[in-house]
Amino acid sequence: MALTKAQIIDTTQNHLGLSRKRSSELVETLLGIMKTTLANGEDVLISGFGKFCVKEKKERKGRNPATGDDMMLAPRKVVTFKCSGKLRNKIDAN
Repeated sequence: MALTKAQIIDTTQNHLGLSRKRSSELVETLLGIMKTTLANGEDVLISGFGKFCVKEKKERKGRNPATGDDMMLAPRKVVTFKCSGKLRNKIDAN
């Protein structure tokens, strides 16, 4: 089961003792900062958690899964995530 934004807001509200509205504003602001930074082509590094990076993908050959026809996929940007060593160790410990 995936952690949702609503669950993050609820957890933030409970741990920090904030109102639901204030907790929602906090989470939305943080995500907005991350979106803007990534859209500008900059990385987001969260110490002890990991790094979000924008990578350029070149044009490449692909296949239409519905028809099986060959096609060229346009160049695009993708966001990748590399977890920190601390997070990796915590995940491995469970």
